[in-house]
Amino acid sequence: MVSWGALLSFAGLAFLMVAVPGPSVLFTISRALTTGRRSALLTVVGNSVGIYVQVVAVAFGLGAVVVASSTAFTAIKVVGAAYLIYLGVQAIRHRGALRASFHAEAPAGTRGAAAVVRDGFVVGFANPKSIVFLAALLPQFVDPAAGSVQRQMLILGLCIPIFGLILDSLWALAAGSARSWFARSPRRLAVVGGTGGLVMIGMGASLALTGRKD
Repeated sequence: MVSWGALLSFAGLAFLMVAVPGPSVLFTISRALTTGRRSALLTVVGNSVGIYVQVVAVAFGLGAVVVASSTAFTAIKVVGAAYLIYLGVQAIRHRGALRASFHAEAPAGTRGAAAVVRDGFVVGFANPKSIVFLAALLPQFVDPAAGSVQRQMLILGLCIPIFGLILDSLWALAAGSARSWFARSPRRLAVVGGTGGLVMIGMGASLALTGRKD
């Protein structure tokens, strides 16, 4: 079982890790401005699930593989970068439809919601740097004498998606509130759509250029 001391110490580091704006926050803000609060909040859910899948992967050995293998690191990096660039291109292509979507607030169907959650999941999971971070950090808070190492990592790792859900949702709500101002002008909305797309493409390019420190 995880000790309270280890849990609180890891929770503090996890909070700092999530509080510093990174790719997930930028992606969430872009989604809030271009497609609204609901889409942004669903993105946050998908992102948190993706990050926890990373925790599960680290607990059962994938983290060590990514740390040791440049091929695995590059494969995950390329998938994540390509997907972000694809989403950015799509946002730019459809920027002119933002005003219509803003005034037609028809709830997205199950398929639409699932697709938005999937996007967040991919962005959350396909970040090799966070896998390397988790693989290096989690074992330091585990006590083999206290029981299953995997179970302890899974419990500790819950801190990250929980903090992510809370803090990233606040970003989504704040950015969603700003969207109403942009909606007063079709030109502003088109600019937001194009800028959001460029941000995603920039994130993808930055991820693609991320290298290993070995």
